[in-house]
Amino acid sequence: MARAPFEIAGTRVAPGSRAQIDVPVAKLYTHAPLHIPVEVVHGRQSGPVMLVCGAIHGDEINGVEIVRRLLRSKAIRPLRGTLIAVPIVNVFGFVQHTRYLPDRRDLNRCFPGTEEGSLGSRIAALFREQIVDLATHIIDLHTGAIHRTNLPQIRAQLVPDSETDAMASAFGAPVILNAELREGSIRHYAQNRGVPVLTYEAGEALRFDEWAIGPGVRGILRVMRRIGMLSGDQRRRAPRAAEVANGSSWARAPIDGILRPKVRLGARVAKGEILGVVADPFGNAEGEVRANADGIVIGMSNLPLANEGEALFHVARFEAIEEAENAVESFQSDYPANATNH
Repeated sequence: MARAPFEIAGTRVAPGSRAQIDVPVAKLYTHAPLHIPVEVVHGRQSGPVMLVCGAIHGDEINGVEIVRRLLRSKAIRPLRGTLIAVPIVNVFGFVQHTRYLPDRRDLNRCFPGTEEGSLGSRIAALFREQIVDLATHIIDLHTGAIHRTNLPQIRAQLVPDSETDAMASAFGAPVILNAELREGSIRHYAQNRGVPVLTYEAGEALRFDEWAIGPGVRGILRVMRRIGMLSGDQRRRAPRAAEVANGSSWARAPIDGILRPKVRLGARVAKGEILGVVADPFGNAEGEVRANADGIVIGMSNLPLANEGEALFHVARFEAIEEAENAVESFQSDYPANATNH
């Protein structure tokens, strides 16, 4: 029995083919239409429907390049199932180089949305109805916020022996953060419907970080092998097993001033260790930024200018801290730019 075409936003994609589709989303003030760009790869054989999406925050552009490379990869040619690739969800923010929508709303806090709500709510409803609800598995691509960078990490609500847990382990990021669901996020919406979702966080907003992009593409392909969309030996390609963080917290600026960091991204730190020093321009007043727990630095500010109370170093806590350190060091040896650029 022949496999049926895949229908999305009124377009039918035949088995063994791929198509680029512009999903109408809204209009600019000038009445010019805006579209969410989508590419569908519909395999000849049945299998999962995976959604891979980037730039739900418009300034998080590493995911755009990850999606482009994934779609150009020869590895997806013998695909089982269907891949829905959306490089840019928040087209408004992407055009304006900003995280938010024109009304300053965060699109990733607007799900499930409604057709009669705010701009963010309406876009969330459209994206949900036309695209998200078709998926059986989702990988949502993010970076750190503006002037902040993240060590490559998976964030997911982990349940032992669940599909989400298996996907997170297969991805191969050096760190997995067992993260609670945030209301209004695409992860919160889909996970509550029983759809496994991974959030991949890596790099900095408005930057292409190769040490974040390359592992992102490889991680997605590993997950696709794990859930049966691609053939191949998963074990042969797997990196060192990641450790699961059981919590995380931010170390904050004690005073206003200029930050001089003392540790790098991915460093192992001890509780009370000095992570950086904040001083006024003359050096008359100085305040030390100290770690509030043993852990690994998985995110940090790249902007030296700091206001009192501002989050500067994100430290993840692990029960097996040495194993976590080894996983991070193994990753950094494979991607040395991560260790030298930050």
